[in-house]
Amino acid sequence: MAGQSDPSLSIFSAPEVEFLAEDEMIEIVPNIRMDALNLLCGDFGPFLPQIACKVPLWLAVALKKRGKCSIRTPDWMSVEKLTQVLEAERESPREFQPLPFHYVEISRLLLDHAHDDIPEVYMVRSLIEDIRNVRFHKVESGLETISGRTHAVKLKNLSAMEVNIVRPFMVRVLQAFYKHDSPEMVQQVDTSANKRPQVVDRGPRPAFGKIWYIATAHRTP
Repeated sequence: MAGQSDPSLSIFSAPEVEFLAEDEMIEIVPNIRMDALNLLCGDFGPFLPQIACKVPLWLAVALKKRGKCSIRTPDWMSVEKLTQVLEAERESPREFQPLPFHYVEISRLLLDHAHDDIPEVYMVRSLIEDIRNVRFHKVESGLETISGRTHAVKLKNLSAMEVNIVRPFMVRVLQAFYKHDSPEMVQQVDTSANKRPQVVDRGPRPAFGKIWYIATAHRTP
């Protein structure tokens, strides 16, 4: 994965974040009789018609595509709950409302593959999009307040996709502030500025540009 191959970036692509979200459990209602599935990630089933059970999201989508089940929409995806979340997000410009960590990926998969199981699906889709826009706007507004005195940023109730977008930018910004505000760098710059260069006549010599390398020691927290 991208985030594992290059730890300095610590970022996943959207399909990779969605892949992680597919392990979330969700409730389905089978319409067939089927023995239990013994998988590496666990045992699921047996499946009986009209008897609800919980399975990973990826399995629910696979069964839905084959017409073997219907998917029960999570409680937080109801129009009533989403409306409350949206209103609370707009009323609290500095706070994020609690939602499932993978709410973006779960809602996208259900809207794409189980839209016929979602009551008022068009309203649900619109509300989730509005919630995402409001939350991203708050993230952008929060980033504008970062200054050289910022040593850490605490953002509570962010989702996986929101963290994935913000994290690389935040890391680079804080690293830049730390580098330019490092006492070792300031001391070295002040010392070199106070020194007067001694002119010694050593005869003609080739002129080379001076390259200064400023190394800052890594401080442990």
